[in-house]
Amino acid sequence: MDSLKEKIDLNRLPRHIAIIMDGNGRWAQEQGQDRLYGHYHGVDSVRNIVEGCAELGIGYLTLYAFSTENWDRPEYEVTGLMELLVDTIRKEVETLNKNDIRLHVIGDMNMLPDYARTELNEALEITAGNRGMNLIMALSYSSRWELAEAAKQIARDVRDGRLDPEAITQDTLQQYLCTRPFPDPELMIRTSGEHRISNFLLYQLAYAELYFTNTRWPDFRKENLYEAILDYQSRERRFGKTSAQIQQDTPSHHPTF
Repeated sequence: MDSLKEKIDLNRLPRHIAIIMDGNGRWAQEQGQDRLYGHYHGVDSVRNIVEGCAELGIGYLTLYAFSTENWDRPEYEVTGLMELLVDTIRKEVETLNKNDIRLHVIGDMNMLPDYARTELNEALEITAGNRGMNLIMALSYSSRWELAEAAKQIARDVRDGRLDPEAITQDTLQQYLCTRPFPDPELMIRTSGEHRISNFLLYQLAYAELYFTNTRWPDFRKENLYEAILDYQSRERRFGKTSAQIQQDTPSHHPTF
């Protein structure tokens, strides 16, 4: 069977894809298994999709791995997730290096257990020199937390005379976000049938194309990714302009702030 990959226009790829990896727990329950069973199988999807994006030449991939609200889940699940995170990073960092992929983390790292933070920092250091795809893990992250932190830092800088309140623009705010080194996502994918953003990159997704699929995350593979990219490529990206204006001057992708 022909792959959908052959239909993708490599000149019109989204520069940055963000994914809400949803459905691990439900997938496990449908298999008559414990929720952690789903998380373990979700790692296979992460590996497959990271590889798929790198093969296509996607510049940035952000994966929503653990939200600040996830800390409220049952203790055994949170502990299991943290151990899985550390184990996965330990196993995968060599592969990331081999494929020239640089790892980044956004979120409240202070909330992570010491052993997880240590392992992550090592992986960040080991891959820091890589120049291929940027893999951004959103861990202990929520957009409202990020915006509140940005507001606090802006307030401190105004108080200390480093920032004139009248000079604050959208560009200023962007520089106080976790994601300041990265372009905004152009495509956001959410698996498992939910149609919401769930406190994920609220500022950054302002002009992203949103793609929802019923496929549970542990079943999501490269062909599903290609389907999402083809759907993205079928849409007209107007950024508030009219179709006629876009046809006169089509941007290659959303300008980054």
